[in-house]
Amino acid sequence: MRGHESSVFSISVHASGRYAITTSSDTAQLWDLDTFQRKRKLNIRQSVGIQKVFFLPLSNTILSCFKDNSIFAWECDTLFCKYQLPAPPESSSIIYKVFAVTRDGRILAAGGKSNHLHLWCLEATQLFRIIQMPTKVRAIRHLEFLPDSFDAGSNQVLGVLSQDGIMRFINVQTCKLLFEIGSLDEGISTSVISPHGRYIASIMENGSLNIYSVQALTQEINKPPPPLVKVIEDLPKNKLNASDVKMMVPSGRIQRPTKSRNSKIQTRILKQDLTGTFENKENELSDGLNKKRLQILLKGCGEYPTKYRMFIWRALLQLPENHTAFSSLIDKGIHEAFINLQKQYPIKSRKLLRVLQRTLSALAHWSAIFSDTPYLPLLAFPFVKLFQNNQLICFEVVATLIINWCQHWFEYFPNPPINILSIIENILAFHDKELLQHFIAHDITSQLYAWPLLETVFSEVLTREEWLKLFDNVFSNHPSFLLMTVVAYNICSRAPLLNCTLKDDFEYFFHHRNNLDINVVIREVYHLMETTPAHIHPDNVLDVFVALTKGQYPIFNQYPKFIVDYQTQERERIRKDELDYLRERQAVEDMHAEVDQQRIKDEAWYQKQELLRKAEETRREMLLQEEEKMMQQRQRSMLMRLAAVKRELKTKELYLQDAARRRFLKLQQDQHEMELQRLDDEIERKVQMRDQEIATTTKDLEMRQLELESQKRLYEKNLTRNQEAIAKEIKEDADAYRRKVDLEEHMFHKLIETGQTQSRKTQKIIEENLAKAEQACLNTDWQIQNLHRQKCNDLQRNEGYREVASLLRKNRRKESEVLNAMMEEEAKKWKEAEEKGFHLRSEKKASALSDESRKWFLQQEMSAALEHAENPCNKAEVLQLQNERVTLSSLPRTSELNDISDMDSSTQISLNRKTREWDSMEQNLIKKVRNLRQRLTEQARERCRTPHLLAT
Repeated sequence: MRGHESSVFSISVHASGRYAITTSSDTAQLWDLDTFQRKRKLNIRQSVGIQKVFFLPLSNTILSCFKDNSIFAWECDTLFCKYQLPAPPESSSIIYKVFAVTRDGRILAAGGKSNHLHLWCLEATQLFRIIQMPTKVRAIRHLEFLPDSFDAGSNQVLGVLSQDGIMRFINVQTCKLLFEIGSLDEGISTSVISPHGRYIASIMENGSLNIYSVQALTQEINKPPPPLVKVIEDLPKNKLNASDVKMMVPSGRIQRPTKSRNSKIQTRILKQDLTGTFENKENELSDGLNKKRLQILLKGCGEYPTKYRMFIWRALLQLPENHTAFSSLIDKGIHEAFINLQKQYPIKSRKLLRVLQRTLSALAHWSAIFSDTPYLPLLAFPFVKLFQNNQLICFEVVATLIINWCQHWFEYFPNPPINILSIIENILAFHDKELLQHFIAHDITSQLYAWPLLETVFSEVLTREEWLKLFDNVFSNHPSFLLMTVVAYNICSRAPLLNCTLKDDFEYFFHHRNNLDINVVIREVYHLMETTPAHIHPDNVLDVFVALTKGQYPIFNQYPKFIVDYQTQERERIRKDELDYLRERQAVEDMHAEVDQQRIKDEAWYQKQELLRKAEETRREMLLQEEEKMMQQRQRSMLMRLAAVKRELKTKELYLQDAARRRFLKLQQDQHEMELQRLDDEIERKVQMRDQEIATTTKDLEMRQLELESQKRLYEKNLTRNQEAIAKEIKEDADAYRRKVDLEEHMFHKLIETGQTQSRKTQKIIEENLAKAEQACLNTDWQIQNLHRQKCNDLQRNEGYREVASLLRKNRRKESEVLNAMMEEEAKKWKEAEEKGFHLRSEKKASALSDESRKWFLQQEMSAALEHAENPCNKAEVLQLQNERVTLSSLPRTSELNDISDMDSSTQISLNRKTREWDSMEQNLIKKVRNLRQRLTEQARERCRTPHLLAT
């Protein structure tokens, strides 16, 4: 790695460890540490020397500072100049010698041979503050920011080493002097601060190496609760020498070593508390804290101070801060199980999502079980949100929580921890049986009222302040405290839970915030811890708190390994199947691409052929145009030749005029003769056409004659059908006559049985009257329907007549003879039909007279029988007989219907049709009357069988 002509005084390494910049007074070189090859070299003029070239923390920006106070920022990959800082004001112009940058790379501090410090904002590229050091400071030799785990990289404390060997730490925001290290007698040559800002290592001018504790130097400033400082190592038997250094911090003043009269540092010996018991040693925490006193403070205040909460948590959990082990886990990259974490857990903050993804990946690399744990993001998210600026602390807090407070959670993986839920259910059954019975009655298991609280560590049901207060108590007590919290939460919420009856209401309650005082819950937890019997207390199942080991993290294998291995194998199989599928899909896509490419080539070929065809057509059109032009030119030449010929003919015309005239006269004569011959031929042709038309007309008349004969046969067939219809009507009349005879005989038998059934006639009369009334309604409806049908038939017949009349008018001239013959035949038939109709009417009148005489006889007999009746209901029987008489008289008579002398055949046919319809209705009425009388007869017989009913 050669290339520098002068000595190298600065080496800066990139955050990834791949690149490095070496700087000398004349040049700076960028090296690739993987290949040890030089990538770039910065050459400058000799008049402008280099002060320092270095990488900004956690970025790809290179900052180069020159002796003329010019500062440039370069992109690491492309070496493109991003910006240049402007020149400082002349009133505070100094030659920059030393530089320091905060961990977030936002603020640059620069100093030199002056007691002024310049603070640059690199984002805005401007000087935003000038700090004047005390007058004792004439030059600044070294600058370094003091890191802090809770400032997100925006360091506020700057250490300034001046020419007097004293390193002063100031707050760059308030410009206050916080503390000093070193002295005039024992000055500091150079100094460096640990990455987490806990210790300061300084090389003194006398060659000694001093280690300073930042916590001890800042305890008077931060003023935390007074710690109990103890030295664990055994004291040597001999006394300490006066040269042993311990800082004496006077209150209210800047901390710095004080000098005695003999110019020697006064010391304070921190003695061991030899009277402490073994229990006190167990309660001792790192950073000088005591767990018992913290618990007393927590019970008194209810929570830890917000300013010192993170500090106390780190002490309670005894985090080892294994940077190397954590870096190895982070370097493995994002675990494949959490690559698509944003799809399952969409988070608005990209930074928070990235930190959550890295933390979960580190947990999955630490133990394979966490790559398949579905509730791990819910468990880790509140701690990720709380420690998002310190991923190491976040990982170790979650790991400590899993090892201690999640004991036995993974024994039934991938199912919820049934053993832990059973413990919670036993505790709830002991302290609140009614609530547990309510859960059992509504089929609510511990997986619904306990597991949602555990897997989210109460982050869904509590606010941020309530959650922090709860975990102040959780981290300060035995791991069983978390299980007791679940029981206490249910007991304190028993009133709304007892009112819930639906499963959806229970699910909503344990997944959303509720109106519950967390202080009451915490008090209930302490009460449960004290009053729960030993045989169901979680202390018997859960082990005591165990901190993470230093250096390397412990092995976590408290889970069924075969299940995780099976899921890993299945996931690997699925991944292989997916790779095979992707390869096949890639092959198919390649084939599609080849097909598309071939199709594009074919389309291009077809387009080329189309262009060639269009070009060929264009050429043809051009050739046709040229040919037309040549034809026109030839025609013009021919016209010129014709004109010359005409001139020659005109000269010859005079000589040939006489011969032409004679020839013309002869031609006219020939034409007249030809015209006469043509006229003769036309006359003969027309004569032949007339003969053909006559023959055609004769054939048409013959065909018409045949059609008329066929029509005649059709009419005869229709007449035959009409005669059959009339015969059918006569048969129906005979059937109607038989029905009437049966009715009259039934009435005669009824007259005979009148004296025997007088007690039943009242009821019969009522039922028969009702039936007759219904029949009258039916008759009326039937008549209305008949009238409607007649009207429709008339309309149809009128339309038919109009069509026939139009046809007759068209064919009247040609069919006159045939029509006359048919009219004569029709007149004969009508005359015969009228004679037969007259005979029929006379026969019907005679039958009607006989019917009237029989009816009159029956009526007389019935009236005589009614006069001799002794039943008190004679009036009702009379009324019934009168109604029957009215009904019979209202029936349509055939004689009345046929008593029309002047009617045409169509009217007579429709009248006969109506008569048949009336007869059918009369027959239906007779059937109904028979059925009614038969039913009444049966009722009468039953009454005769039971005389007591008849008496009643």
